[in-house]
Order: sequence, then structure tokens, then C-alpha cells
Amino acid sequence: MSESIDPPADGELEPVRIPDTQLEGIEASVRRLMEQTAEQARQLDHLASAPPAASPFAAFGMPGFGGSPAQAAPEPRPILELEGEAYEDELDALSDWVDDFLLPIYGAEVTTAAPWCLQWQEHSDVVAWLHALWLAYQQHKDPEAGLAGMFVWHRDFLTHAMAAIRAPGGPLSACMTSPDRPAHRLLPGPPPSARAEKESAEAEASGPGEYGLTS
Repeated sequence: MSESIDPPADGELEPVRIPDTQLEGIEASVRRLMEQTAEQARQLDHLASAPPAASPFAAFGMPGFGGSPAQAAPEPRPILELEGEAYEDELDALSDWVDDFLLPIYGAEVTTAAPWCLQWQEHSDVVAWLHALWLAYQQHKDPEAGLAGMFVWHRDFLTHAMAAIRAPGGPLSACMTSPDRPAHRLLPGPPPSARAEKESAEAEASGPGEYGLTS
């Protein structure tokens, strides 16, 4: 068995003395550890402030390690440029906004000076006006538009659009002018220009075949 080391009689331990050569090595090790810790902290700060890197698997349609990347919102398009199901879906959403928000608040009484149509979706020009008004509403109600955003929408968009749509001689002038007499009629547009008529007549005169003969 090893011999036990008895403490000094006065109860105080003698300080341990480390040679100077070993002390210098310990100081150097501690200094390196502190430098490494500081460097790691700088790297963590840089990674926290850097934008998320693109996924290396993006070209294959696979998400990165951080989950699915945020999808950018589709660019809004004029509704008359849409076709098929895309047009019907946009028209449904527009109709909800018009029926639930626009008309209850801004739909003045139907009169001869302010006609309306319960089938306004059949009027392409009215659909285009209301859709543009709806897009402007979405833009100007956004917090990024500032505190005056909705004032600008009222002044520059709402007043002008409703005046054009419901003008006495506007696109709905042949439709309902009294709530008690619902009506809907599409006004005929102007005929083709004289140039288009001339080109059509020349095409008919020349005929589909050589010398005006059909094959």
C-alpha cells in the first residue's frame, strides 16, 4: 500500500510550484483556446446574418436541408389575359370582393345617372375595370404603401373607376337603371376599321386558290 501523506501540523498546504518552462506552455495553450473560441463566435455571427444559401439540389426540384424554399408570389396579370380555369378562378375571387366589400360600401343607389348590372361579369370592359381596381386595392392596403395608401386608392382609383363604370353613357347604360327593373344588355362595339374591311375584301376577291379558283 502507498504511504499516506499527512498534512502539515499547522493545517496549511504548501503552494504547488510549476516550472517556468511548463507555465509558458500552459499560457500558450490557453491563448490558442481563446483565439479559437473568438474565431468560432465570429463564424457563428456571420452565418446568422448571411441569407440562406440556395439548395444544391434545387436543379432537381428537391428542397435543401433547411426545408422547402419560399415560393415567390406569381406576378399579377390583367384578367383579360387569362384563359380557361385561370380566368374563372380569378373572376370568382373578383366577384367575392365586389359583392362582399365594394358594393356594400361604395355601391351607390342605382339610378339612370348611375346604372348597374347584376350580370356585370358578362361585360368584359367592366370586368377589366373592376379587376384593375381590385389589384390597386391590394397594393395600397399593404403596410408598405404607408399611412396614406388607402387615401391614394380612394382618390386616384376608386372614384375614377366607379365613375367610368357607372357613367350614364358608360358600359352599363343599357342595363339596370332601377332596382325594380333588372336588365342586362351588351352594347355592340364599333365595326372594324376601314383598313380592316378593305383587307378583308381584297382577301375574299383573291380567293383561296390561284386565279380565284378553289381546289
